[in-house]
Formats: sequence, C-alpha cells, structure tokens
Amino acid sequence: MKQLYTMVFTLILNLLWINSSYAQGPPIFTDSPIMLGLEGRGLRTFGNYISKKNVKVYIHPIAIPYNITSKWQVGTIVPFINKNPKGLDSRFGLGDVKLYTKYQVVQKDNKGKTFRTLIKLTETFPSGNSKDLPTLGTGAYQTSIGVVSGYITTKYGIYSEVGYTITSNNLPDNLIYNIAFGYPLVPPQYPPKQINVYLELNGNYLVKNSSNSLFISPGIQYIAGKRLLLETGIQLPLIEDVSDSSKTNFMYTLGTRILIF
Repeated sequence: MKQLYTMVFTLILNLLWINSSYAQGPPIFTDSPIMLGLEGRGLRTFGNYISKKNVKVYIHPIAIPYNITSKWQVGTIVPFINKNPKGLDSRFGLGDVKLYTKYQVVQKDNKGKTFRTLIKLTETFPSGNSKDLPTLGTGAYQTSIGVVSGYITTKYGIYSEVGYTITSNNLPDNLIYNIAFGYPLVPPQYPPKQINVYLELNGNYLVKNSSNSLFISPGIQYIAGKRLLLETGIQLPLIEDVSDSSKTNFMYTLGTRILIF
C-alpha cells in the first residue's frame, strides 16, 4: 500500500510541474458549476470499483443531465451495483436512484476567467432495497441540498462543493465537502482536444456518529472532441473513522461523458 501511495504522489508532483496554461473540463469526483457542454444535455456513465477489507463493490451509474435553460438543469442517476461480500454470494441489481436539479445563482465572467455558483437539490429513493436484494441500497429516503462553486481561468480551475443530506429511518445525516484543482496539460485545439489533470479532496462527515472519511483523489481527463470526454481517477483514504473490517483500500473510476445534442 505504501508503494501505491508513493507512486501516486510522485505522479501528482510530476504533473504539477508541467507548464499548464489553458482551460479544462469538469472535475472527476467533485461537481462543477458549469452546466453547459459535457455537463448538460448528455450522458455520463462510468465504472466505479471499490475495494474494502470485507467486500468488493462495482457500481455502474448512468447519469442523464438535461439543461432546461443555461442556468437550470435537471437530471437522474441510475446506478447498477454488483457486491461481492467476503465469504458470501455476490449480488447484482439496481441501486438507489437519484433525481436532482441545479440552479445557477452567481455568474461573473471576465476575460479568460469566470466564477460561478449553483444550488443543487437531490432526492434519493430506496430503490436498491427489495426482498431479493436487501443490501444494494440504504433502505432510506435521502434529501440533499448543496452549494457548488468554481473559479475557472485559462490556466487552472478551483472547484468546491458542500452539501448536507437528511436521511430517513433514523440513519445518520451526513455532510459532504469536496475541493478540486484542475490543470490543463496541452494547448487548446480545434476540433477540441485537451488533457487535464485533477487533484481532489473528497470528504464525508456522519453527523450522528461524529465520524469522518476523507479521500485524496488524483485523476486525468481527455477531451476527445466536442461531444466526448474520457476520464479516470483513483481515491485513496486519508482518514476513515470506521471499523477495520469496513476500511477502504482504494476506489477506482473509469468513465466517459457524451454530449448527445
């Protein structure tokens, strides 16, 4: 595990030394306040592999965002989950489906830079729990409200996300907090071709349990044209206030975003 951490941090340091001077796409693990292009009216899908001490999980969500206006977006996230608990049979099925809406409340544009903020509301339904597959979801309704901001220039991007989730069935509410730094590695071209690297911190605080999880998440992204974006990243735990049997080894993501129209 120490060798993996060393390799990742060496990669990060090397990437940050590269001269980067152009804009980038949306972060991989943190939400973006930009609702145009590959963040709206399209399709996002990716595979998320989670390795824990006592279970291996593969999650394949399909996200469909749609821009009502340039400032208002609605969408849904439909996850399919395969769980392989240690010593038990694996299970596959539908996870908890989410419906969300975003509305931009701040937009300040200047030459070569922009600052934007949006409000995000999300409702999660316990569709992942049934008599046949009781462990693929939380078994609770969840209502989340969050604020997403970003300062994006032609040289770098800084993104932040804070959200609070109210959970039913006496399960703990939670606070998420994310921050991302983006750096483009190559100059813009036409048709669009970009390579961007990201370094993110992704946290989750359970209010009732007073427990905290914090992950460092480096990733790389390739914009292959006007309608296609490919990305991959890994999340490594820095802090996890959970039992040893539930601790995360790593989470790996590989996915794409497609602008349909």
